[in-house]
This record gives sequence, C-alpha cells and structure tokens, in this order.
Amino acid sequence: METEVIVFLILAFVAIGSAIGMIINKNAVYSALFLILNFATVAIFYLMLGAPFIAMAQVTVYAGAIMVLFLFVIMLLGAEQLKKADKGEWQKPVAILFVVVLIVEAVYLIFGGGGDLLPMINEVSEVGDPISLATKLFKEYFLPFQVTAVLLLAAMVGAIVITKQDKKS
Repeated sequence: METEVIVFLILAFVAIGSAIGMIINKNAVYSALFLILNFATVAIFYLMLGAPFIAMAQVTVYAGAIMVLFLFVIMLLGAEQLKKADKGEWQKPVAILFVVVLIVEAVYLIFGGGGDLLPMINEVSEVGDPISLATKLFKEYFLPFQVTAVLLLAAMVGAIVITKQDKKS
C-alpha cells in the first residue's frame, strides 16, 4: 500500500474513534476535547487534499475559537451539575437506523456505482487558495455566512438566558 493510503486509514480510525468518544463520554469537557481531536484530523485530511488554507482555517476557527466558546459555555452554565433529563427510549432505535443507512450509503459510494469522485477532489483543490475561497465566501455565500453567525450568537445568548432563569428559581 502507498503511504498516503496508510496515513489516511490511520487518520480515519482516529477520526472515527474520537467521534465515538465524543458521543459516548458523559463528561461534557472530555467530549469537547474529543471534538477538538476530530477537528484536527479533519484539518489533516484537508492538507492531504492540497488545501492548506482551509486546513489552517479549520484549526484556528473550529479547534481554536469555536471550541474555546463551547468550553466557556460549558463552564459558565455548569453543564456537569445540570439535572439528567428523561431518557428518550425512542432515540436509540432511530439512531441505529440512521447509522445503518449511513453505512449502506458509504459502502455504496465507495464500492458500488458511486461515480467518479476524482472531479470532485480536483474541484476542491482549486478552491483551496485563499483568494478564491474569500471570493466565494464573501460574494456568493455572504448571506448564509452571516445567517450562520447570527444563529450561533442567538443560540449562545439563548443558552445563557435559559440558564440564568433556572438558577434564579
């Protein structure tokens, strides 16, 4: 096997393992740390695809700023002391169904008639430079970018307001 394939498989196992660790872990801080590891492996995937700017943006924006924000909110809200909610027994079968569908789709795309993925990879590498990325982000996708920023801000403010009301009562 080529070294790129070996590195990809190792990173894939690390990414999957960190995602599973993030979901299974009951401590919110440890889950956030697993998410940082997952973001780092995704950044290395971007480097392997020849998009260094997107990889560094992944590390600085997600693993840096967003995760600091998540950890700040976790610590501020005291997520470790929150009461345990009722377990939804219906969620487990639905999650298993979604996992099975995702695995079937992945197997179909990898081994079946998923089509040629090489044009998509070439298209991604053309967008990897900062000038074309900035042009697309701030000209073609400016509205979704701003809507996402406002939505994240509203979610953070909403979480703080809900928690403040719970602590008063």
